Amino acid sequence: MEMSGSVAAGGGQGSRGGVPEPFLIPHLFIWPHGGTAVFLSGSFTGWSTIIPMSRIEGQPNAFQATCSLPPGFHQYKFIVDGVWLHDEQKQFINASFGVVNTIFVEQPYILPSIINAGTPSGSHMELGHFVPGHMEAFPRTSESALHLSRYHLSKFMSSNTVFDLIPMSGKVIVLDIDLSIQQAFHALYEQEVSVAPVWDSSKCKFVGVLSAMDIIQILKQLESHGSTSTMPEEQLKTHTIAAWRERELHQCGTGSSGRTYPWRFVDAVPDESLKDIALKFLQNKVPAVPVIDSSSEGGSVPQLLHIASLTDILKCICRHIKNCSGFLPILQLPVGSIPLGTWVPKVGESDKQPPAMLKPAASVSDAISILIQGEVSSIPIVNVDNSLLYIYSKSDITALAKNEGYAWISLDKYCIYQQMFRDHRLPCAMIDQQLLPVCVRTDTLHLVMERLANSDVEELVVVEAGSRRVEGVISIGDVFRFLFGY
Repeated sequence: MEMSGSVAAGGGQGSRGGVPEPFLIPHLFIWPHGGTAVFLSGSFTGWSTIIPMSRIEGQPNAFQATCSLPPGFHQYKFIVDGVWLHDEQKQFINASFGVVNTIFVEQPYILPSIINAGTPSGSHMELGHFVPGHMEAFPRTSESALHLSRYHLSKFMSSNTVFDLIPMSGKVIVLDIDLSIQQAFHALYEQEVSVAPVWDSSKCKFVGVLSAMDIIQILKQLESHGSTSTMPEEQLKTHTIAAWRERELHQCGTGSSGRTYPWRFVDAVPDESLKDIALKFLQNKVPAVPVIDSSSEGGSVPQLLHIASLTDILKCICRHIKNCSGFLPILQLPVGSIPLGTWVPKVGESDKQPPAMLKPAASVSDAISILIQGEVSSIPIVNVDNSLLYIYSKSDITALAKNEGYAWISLDKYCIYQQMFRDHRLPCAMIDQQLLPVCVRTDTLHLVMERLANSDVEELVVVEAGSRRVEGVISIGDVFRFLFGY
């Protein structure tokens, strides 16, 4: 029996002479208690073969090995420096071979497609399907762990619904389409939200979502058509959301970067699966998905229940994996060892695009351009050695609504340092950088997911321990694309 490899793409059923072979499920075995030479053996090898285990990078006392097992119960033990041992922290029983650990491998099912039927051909993938082009230099033992993790993640997200994202209590903010851009700008800032659905009373329905990125684009457009000193405040007061929406639709929503921004409205209903709503985020590149219940009496007025985000879904996943992290072994790998995020190129990697960074003296206009063209929500602000000083985000843009700062500054002359000083944020960033959303390349994927889920940011900046030199950026979208093989 072959003790390595991964689940076969396309369902996993093979045949030999017309007889179906059992579906093999990759299982990651971990010995976390140290040793010099560690091996694995079990009922699946007839107790006659030992499998060498390799050290886990960043965890000097932990060893791992991945085996493809048929469904059912299995017994196993470890040979640590020549001594047969079992892991007392895992389930164990007394058997004919002494005290052994046991596992139960569940019967798999055919993984559903993660791409809607309307997706063009050639982009069809399954949650458990390995995509070589996305996994450069990925260790073969980790490929099996990835299959196993995607399989269990698929089961969880398919069996849980959007209803699980709705809090017991909370508030939702809705903008009327006839509000002026200025009023909408101030509402986002004062209510401390980054997105809000737009309601059209004449049509008695929600027609879109206004986000901080939309505000950023509007500010950039007004700056490019404004006066030589300050932005045209009157345009913010007179232009309504409806007028701006009509202009965007007329221009097909093409931004300065060449990317199209269709002002589409993507929503969800409470009984949709978490997998379906996560794919709506990835496929439509929307900042939020309103959860709407149209099943009320008469159904004429839809009820807005929640504004869902990828952060909500990540929080739900993190709550789940606390009790079953063993079924998602890929989460224990360091983020620096998996193809995730955008990294500063190494010497000789001239073909790779580094994450965008700015110096404190850069203008707010420069930051806005990167937020739009780079399609990111934050930018590392660094010193001459590329060590992290601050993280400039979309919330800093909406903070320009404070005291109507946008009315008296010139975005191309107003530097980031000046705004940080004005908003009393720079001293905090300089003195206590532990408050910044960062990680290091040796942090596990699980830790990075927890940090993203429990913060108000969409990206973590990867820094070098000690020097805090920026090494990369990992976003929530990166995490979901990696876990989905999208």
